[in-house]
Amino acid sequence: MAQREDMLATIRHAYAARGDDDVEGLVTTFHPEGAFTLKGDKSTLELAGSVQGHPALRGVFGELIKNFGFENRKILAELVDGDRVAVHSRLDVRYHPTGKTFSTELLDLFRFQDGKIVELIEFADTAQVKAMIS
Repeated sequence: MAQREDMLATIRHAYAARGDDDVEGLVTTFHPEGAFTLKGDKSTLELAGSVQGHPALRGVFGELIKNFGFENRKILAELVDGDRVAVHSRLDVRYHPTGKTFSTELLDLFRFQDGKIVELIEFADTAQVKAMIS
């Protein structure tokens, strides 16, 4: 049970850092070889794809935070199975260059190693994101 609560606490810390535009706080929740993948067609949305390791995470999270604010996150469901966690949430996304906002839902799939996030696969409405930045 403690491992379950520790993983959820790490995820909440990561979400709080993301909501506070805190790149370093977000990166520290990841294992040094941690990976982040935004699922989607990279030819349609350049933001889609994978990165691995703290330097790459710092770069991609810095760009995402610079362009997209995550506000009013509400966790709808959390499922834990061993070293894996699935989180379904609803939030408002603000595109900083224009100030436009939209509400959306995300599905995040986490895998943990040594108490840190070693993998995060995020499923988002990339068509909605593309429409916002076009």
